Amino acid sequence: MSETIPHWLTKQADLKPDETAIEFVNGSTITFKELSDQSQRFARQLAFEGVSKGEHVGILSGNHVTMIIAIHALSYLGAVGVLLNTRLTTRELQYQIVHGEVSVLLVANNLQEKMNELDVKKKKTFSDIQNQSEKEVALQAELTLSDPFTIIFTSGTTGFPKGVIHTYGNHWWSAIGSALNLGLSDQDKWLAVLPFFHVSGLSTFLKSAIYGMPVYLMEKFDKKMVHDAIMHKGVTIISVVTVMVQHLLEQLGEDKYPETFRCMLLGGGPAPKPMLEEAKEVGVPVFQSYGLTETSSQIATLSPKNALEKLGSAGKPLIPAQLKIEGKAPMEVGEIYVKGPMVTKGYFKNPEANDASFEDGWLQTGDLGYLDEEGFLYMVDRRSDLIISGGENIYPSEIESVLSGMAEIKEVGVTGKKDATWGEVPVAFIVMKNGEYLFEEEIINYASEQLASYKVPKEIHFIEYLPRNASNKIMRHKLAERL
Repeated sequence: MSETIPHWLTKQADLKPDETAIEFVNGSTITFKELSDQSQRFARQLAFEGVSKGEHVGILSGNHVTMIIAIHALSYLGAVGVLLNTRLTTRELQYQIVHGEVSVLLVANNLQEKMNELDVKKKKTFSDIQNQSEKEVALQAELTLSDPFTIIFTSGTTGFPKGVIHTYGNHWWSAIGSALNLGLSDQDKWLAVLPFFHVSGLSTFLKSAIYGMPVYLMEKFDKKMVHDAIMHKGVTIISVVTVMVQHLLEQLGEDKYPETFRCMLLGGGPAPKPMLEEAKEVGVPVFQSYGLTETSSQIATLSPKNALEKLGSAGKPLIPAQLKIEGKAPMEVGEIYVKGPMVTKGYFKNPEANDASFEDGWLQTGDLGYLDEEGFLYMVDRRSDLIISGGENIYPSEIESVLSGMAEIKEVGVTGKKDATWGEVPVAFIVMKNGEYLFEEEIINYASEQLASYKVPKEIHFIEYLPRNASNKIMRHKLAERL
């Protein structure tokens, strides 16, 4: 018999009926009781459309409260939510709809045009469902931890995206692991601005239901609005990626965040050391983390007590998790392996990927990193992004971190270029800050002072923006395509 827990949202509606679950930029709120009632109503309306336990329901939406209501509604029916990235092309979305076996597609009202281009058995806007009649069905009072809840496709920076299955237990243990590391406070309010169709965005709202914690919902990142929320709206934690931290440090200027703001949880890959040092200098509590879609969000995070002396580290694995660098001694770079109850048991209907990725319960992440003498993880790069030049390993993130130390540079992306002599050589793509200008030689000279000669970019290309996926990771293969 699989383990069950009471439905987490129903539980909070009982424990904290009148307390805020979601707060909006305009100051309005939804209580846990209201969120539970609205989600159950939406579930009965979906049931009227024929949605039942086990059905795969695609959700195509930006950061909107109805998306969260719809996801909770699926949990009341026992249906599986296939979360779709709004930035994908019609062809890419169709691939995920087919491979995720989506039979019903729910779409945000403003994406109806995109909906019309997709071939699905049944497709409805959120409004279509909300205007629908309700069917009286028995809603799930309990959640079975081994049951699938969501499928999120990997960002597909290499090869075809794979559908990662998350069970209720994966999401539950992810939330518990985070709380045991960062702690919980009655004052906590988590700002959600990362895409909700991405696991780190979704996890914030599941933490809300599990912890009974309010979430400050923001539809898109705006540095002034986020700054205002931290300064004046009681936000204590925010999940971010590197580019957001850079914008927020710029916005902060000479100001100081209130002492109640206790965590800027940074994910999305290795962070530039100069940015982390700047954050440390101005007292911004940036805690680096390591995670991926397959780990239901973070699986290793720097703890508050280690944040300053272990700058650049993603910390140690969360309490329920394990992490190792296979076959490597401390300080030696190798592939990161992870294991734990928040790690997916596999990819949806993809036995080849499962065979290639799992070994005795350990997930081979495809990421490169090392552990220091005390067991702290330092993320280096994606294995697929590694540049091998004359037999030497070059990690793009190291070059990006160094070049981002130049005050005139806004963003850097590095990739490898085929070379007849060395096999590959590094090439840098630079986005300048507004009104700033540098000569190529200045950048190369700066790099030469801080990097071994084989790591110095052999070409500099100035571009307007870096290609990024929905989770704001640089798509280095797109840079390579430009070459």
